[in-house]
Amino acid sequence: MKKVLNVGGNNKQIPIPDHYKGWQHDLLDIDASKKPDVVCDAREMTKLPAGTYDAVYCSHNLEHYWRHDLPRVLKGFAHVLRPDGFVEAIVPDMKAVFVEMLERKIDINDVLYKSPSGFPITVNDVIYGWGREIEESGEDFFAHKNGFTDRSLTLALRAHGFEQVFIAYGKLEVSALAFRREPTEEQRKLLFP
Repeated sequence: MKKVLNVGGNNKQIPIPDHYKGWQHDLLDIDASKKPDVVCDAREMTKLPAGTYDAVYCSHNLEHYWRHDLPRVLKGFAHVLRPDGFVEAIVPDMKAVFVEMLERKIDINDVLYKSPSGFPITVNDVIYGWGREIEESGEDFFAHKNGFTDRSLTLALRAHGFEQVFIAYGKLEVSALAFRREPTEEQRKLLFP
């Protein structure tokens, strides 16, 4: 059975992409109260068994690490992946956020969009982390400490051995599929239909 490690996914009630259907889904999170399969700071993933996963899925988590900690996180991704494994990373697209802010002539504390659950999200929330969650939880690990564009995400992944990086854009987010070698035919069918 294929295995995916969902890094920083908060809880398994938050859906992951359908292309992982039928895979073993292991959740890694720093917050033990969320009952993850693996309680671990993503900066410490090199302490986990090597070559265990076919994919690392990381949605809206990389921005929670300082720039100087990002190499440790990406080294951990490479460590837990099998040689032909891949990373799927999704982050806020700071370029798109700033363009939207300028085009709409809104300020940093103005609402940028409403979350799927109906909560207003400000420009400040996207840049620095969702203020409401940080305040209510009292946990600083919910703060954003880094920002990405398509270029910076690609360069970070390539610097850590992921030579093949494919970028896609969503509403105010950028996603990357990153491979250490050419994607296999099976991966192409799965990820690039």
